[in-house]
Formats: sequence, structure tokens, C-alpha cells
Amino acid sequence: MATRLEHHESQFLQDAFQQQLSRWNRTRLAPAFPEHMTRERFNDDQRMLRLEYGFIEELRADVRDEAANVPTDADGFVKWFERLKATGPGQHDRLFPWLAETAQMDHIRWFLSQEAAGEAGFDDLVAMTQVKLPARAKLELARNYWDEMGRGNAKAMHGPMLGQLVDLLDLDTRIENTVWESLALANAMTAMATSRGYTWHSIGALGAIELTAPDRSAHTAKALRRIGLSGSERRYFDLHAVLDVKHSRDWNEEAIRPLVAEDPRRATAMAEGALIRLHCGARCFERYRAHFGLE
Repeated sequence: MATRLEHHESQFLQDAFQQQLSRWNRTRLAPAFPEHMTRERFNDDQRMLRLEYGFIEELRADVRDEAANVPTDADGFVKWFERLKATGPGQHDRLFPWLAETAQMDHIRWFLSQEAAGEAGFDDLVAMTQVKLPARAKLELARNYWDEMGRGNAKAMHGPMLGQLVDLLDLDTRIENTVWESLALANAMTAMATSRGYTWHSIGALGAIELTAPDRSAHTAKALRRIGLSGSERRYFDLHAVLDVKHSRDWNEEAIRPLVAEDPRRATAMAEGALIRLHCGARCFERYRAHFGLE
């Protein structure tokens, strides 16, 4: 596997750049009017797109050797992908049992602030990724999106559920108060979903989230239960501890498998995307543990 860059050697893996990229993503993805598309805006977008490309390519360089050795037949790839749940970067990190069993309210609030600030919006990422996909995979992403949308029930939408928790616990999700590792995770996911050159990477990365989220969500829900939150207040994490098990199985069988069977090159791209996502997550957990003095 390629040797990972030390953080201080990278212009991308640091506070200033990740905050800049986060603010740009917030602006460029917000609904706007034609008069907002000024010459200065176009010039800034072009500059930031080049920087975003450099960032994601640096993350790719970090995982390229490992991904090159992944099977490219559909059966072999799905087996490799499913093993990431047990062996992938950041899996079963000791941070989560500590949160579930020991962390105090201030610890949990800081952790959730970082996680909420680094949430790129799974629903939007799926929506952007599904554009022009083959029908079978497109339908699976549509079903996944519909679940994220609460199947048409505003109270069951996943994004607002997390937003309610942010309000309940008065979490601080300001960009300037978020560690760069959390911002980098959201920025990497956004980069892959918004650029068609990384579509297969995005499918792998989103699939990795569905694959690995249930265990972390269960520990987080346990932490919230321990500090006294009700079932409705911790619903976001209770839901993802269960629902994402089905989501992962369906994503692997209805999206990943047929896409790889149709073109084996997609396996390598999906592997890169999944590993990028998991390495970004592992960096977050390492930073969180350092913040809490758990090293």
C-alpha cells in the first residue's frame, strides 16, 4: 500500500484548506439566481475545482496500490467489499465502545458536533451520484434516496432527524470550530458525488458508509440512551443501526454487483472510493481519540 503523506507535508490535509473547501461547497451547492453567477464567481469556481481535484487525487494516491490488487470480477469484488466491514480502515475503533460506555455529556456533545459538521448529506450525495446510471443501479439508489426522504413523510426524513439532535443538544457545527479531518471527509464525499469523473468512486464510498455505519450508530445510540435521551431524540442513530444493514445488502447486490459485471474497471474505482471514505473516517477517529486523551 502506498505510504500515506504526513499531514504537514500536504497543502490539502490542514485546517485552512479544508475550511476554504467547505465554505465553497456550501456556496456552490446552495440554490441561487442567475445574477449570482458573476465573472468572479466563475473564476473562483474554476480555481476551487482545480484545488478540489488536487485534493481528491492526493487521497487516491494514498489508496491506489491497494485498490489495484482488488478482484475485478463481480463475485470476487463483492466479497472483498463486504470484508471491509471487519477489516477496513477505522473499523471497530476503540473510540466507539468508550463513547457508549464511558464518555460524559460534554464528550458526546463535542463528538456529535464534529460528526454533524462533517455530514455532507447522504440524500444529496445519492441524488447527485445517480445521474445517468444504468437502470438497475439507478433504481437502487432511488430506493435508498426515498428511504432518506422518509418515504414522503417529512417527520421521517433522515437529515432533519439529525438536525433535531443538533438543536436539542445545542451542537456547534460551525466550520471554524470543526477539525479538518471531519471537514475533509465531507469534502471528499462531495467531490466524488459532484464530479462525473468520480461517479464509480462515489458509489464505492457511499456503499462503504452503508456497510460500516450500523456498528458505529449502535454505539452512538447506546451513548445517547445512557445520558438520558429518549427514543425519539436518539432516533437518527437507532434507525441507522438497523436500516443500513438492509441498505448495504441491497446496495451491494443491486448497484455494485451489476455495475462491476458490466465493466470490471468500475471495481477498481469503487475500491478506491470505498478506501478513501474509510481512511477519511479513520483519520477522524484518530483525531477524536487524541482530543479525548484516549491515546
